[in-house]
Amino acid sequence: MAAFLLELGTEELPASFVCDSTQQWQRLIPATLAEQFLTNDSVHVYATPRRLAVLVTGLPLQQLDREEEVKGPPASSAFKDGKPTKAAEGFAKKQGVEIEALEVRATDKGDFVFVLKKIPGRTTADILAELVPLWINKLEGKRFMRWADGDLKFPRPIRSLVALLDDTVLPITLVSGSDTVKSDRISQGHRVLYTPPTPPLTKGGTSTIPTPALTQEETSIPTPPLTKGGTGGVSIPQAEDYVQCLRAAYVEVDREQRKTQIQAQVEAAATKQGGYADITDDLLEEVTDLVEWPNAVVGKFDDDFLMLPPEVITTIIVTNQRYFPILKSPDFPELLPYFITISNGAPAKSAIIAAGNERVVRARLADGQFFYKADLAKPLEDYLPKLETVTFQEDLGTVRAKVDRLCKIANLLVNQLQIPETEQADVARAALLCKADLVTQMVYELPEMQGIMGQKYALASGESEAVATAIFEHYLPKGAGDNLPQTLTGQIVGIADKLDTLVSIFGLGMLPTGSSDPFALRRAANAIINIIWAAQLSVNLHKLLAQVVAEFTAARPQTSPELLSQLSEFFLQRIRTLLEEEKNVDYDLVNAVLGENDPEYTERALKDLLDTLERTLFLQQIRNDNTLDKIYETVNRSTRLAAQGELDKIQLEPKNAVKPELFQKSSEQAFYDALVQLVPQTQLSKQTRNYQLLVDTLTQIAPTVSNFFDGPESVLVMDSDPEIKRNRLNLLGLLRNHARVLADFGAIVNRS
Repeated sequence: MAAFLLELGTEELPASFVCDSTQQWQRLIPATLAEQFLTNDSVHVYATPRRLAVLVTGLPLQQLDREEEVKGPPASSAFKDGKPTKAAEGFAKKQGVEIEALEVRATDKGDFVFVLKKIPGRTTADILAELVPLWINKLEGKRFMRWADGDLKFPRPIRSLVALLDDTVLPITLVSGSDTVKSDRISQGHRVLYTPPTPPLTKGGTSTIPTPALTQEETSIPTPPLTKGGTGGVSIPQAEDYVQCLRAAYVEVDREQRKTQIQAQVEAAATKQGGYADITDDLLEEVTDLVEWPNAVVGKFDDDFLMLPPEVITTIIVTNQRYFPILKSPDFPELLPYFITISNGAPAKSAIIAAGNERVVRARLADGQFFYKADLAKPLEDYLPKLETVTFQEDLGTVRAKVDRLCKIANLLVNQLQIPETEQADVARAALLCKADLVTQMVYELPEMQGIMGQKYALASGESEAVATAIFEHYLPKGAGDNLPQTLTGQIVGIADKLDTLVSIFGLGMLPTGSSDPFALRRAANAIINIIWAAQLSVNLHKLLAQVVAEFTAARPQTSPELLSQLSEFFLQRIRTLLEEEKNVDYDLVNAVLGENDPEYTERALKDLLDTLERTLFLQQIRNDNTLDKIYETVNRSTRLAAQGELDKIQLEPKNAVKPELFQKSSEQAFYDALVQLVPQTQLSKQTRNYQLLVDTLTQIAPTVSNFFDGPESVLVMDSDPEIKRNRLNLLGLLRNHARVLADFGAIVNRS
């Protein structure tokens, strides 16, 4: 068995591509090897900012010989009077076999000619030489580039290519115009730390360079005495020596190992300063792809800067500089005047690196301090007029105009929810001020601080805690998995803001298409739904949409008359997605609650989102515990037959729809009596949303309905007498209607 190493040596790659490319190759390479019938023991993908590599172990040196059956033309056209025609001869020639090798076999579509081809296995080396360009060209990402005068695209120029099958260089050439890269066994060590040894590695032998010891379970950085370093070639004797050879050259190619080292070093450095490292997943992932040999360096900033809000300092340190802040406590955001940089330079130069980083941080914090003091010079409300100079969207006017629309929507929500007057005042004030911080100097320089600075400035201006918190919360959630607003005021203002964006952008005809959603409208709709569900807000979204659309249309008469239906359908799609993907409800149960081409049901879903959620979760629960099976057959059968009747889908009272005098069998009377007893139970279930009560009652009458269909006193529903037929269909329609209080059983798939 053999091992294969491929390494692309590049100029510094974007950090986002380093991680993404490893994931792509981890999917692509095993799949293409399998397509070529090349078994293997493992596929390890490695990556640093200057290289992308894969090591495949346990490869055979050659494919196994195999047989392949190929279907040819119909026998009727391949043979005439027992003799082969040109069709048979052409098929045999194409497959490289003699006519005698053709077989006639019967298929579902008649007799056809087949041939069993024996395909000799190709050498693994030949196959890999063909696969390597495919693996490179299949990589996807943002902002690929061409370099020199060629057409080969990659995020950065490819400068070297290592291709080893065990200890043999596999000849591969990458051509990009006049720029040619040929494979060999020479990789590149760390730019700063590595100096090629003398003598070099023995070709075909093992590494003569000692691997630096990774103490503390391979998580800390070794700092051996170094002479003046520089870029140097690293000869790889054999494919499986790759990781060891690069470590000896101060390059940790194993991305997970690098990440582990960084986390351990950062935590250790923070502990040494008497604090706790604030390590976010996003920052850790990004920093991992910025260095090849991590070295934690601690920097310090002046204590005076701690007067800034912690979020400002953290944004400057983390978002702008990609450094790790140090907290006094793991549970509170209070900061220590230190930060940790993960350097890719020489550990011996840590003091110089720290000093340079400190100068940059000091300058940025000084700017932040200036902006903060300048912004506090006047109350937050005084910034409102300046919003008239900021465009929200070209055809929708300024942010100030958006605030006016947002305030009206917030007032509609206040009226719907009937909240107390004190909270009404908070909502109105928060809605008015929620965008004011956008024109402060701090947010202009650090857009990530919108909402956060609004909260700080509101408190400094004497606004209430409720108003200040709502200004921050109305932006939530900022992404998938983010926190939702926790206060009622924040929830109302947040819904109003997002709904204004949805209605306004939809009103301009700029609907999301495919993966294109520049205004994040899907995220906005998801947020509205999740806020309503999480906060248990009794919002009639159907009514609210109609009111907001009417207001928008009044100001813009040219608006499409389809706007309301477009928004309603869009929200239903988002509800469906959230129920299936986040709440893990089966698709048919979601259909049973939202309805398919059923206006009454879809309108009901938007009128009461809480009820929609409860019904779908309840349906999933009774499916999981098999309770659904007890009523499914009778209710579903009744639903299907009732569709042939004329009874509306709202009627519940038997006395208004059925004539007992037309009964011919006792099963009809029993069915009728059961429906009469069902009415108060259904109404109570609907009022209290206690659908277990409805299901229990439907379970009790299921035998009665079964007797109506199949028992000793069963009836023929489709009787020749139209009056009797209508009467019996109405019985079934009533049962369907009672069940529809929970769900449309006609949409539920039988899984028993």
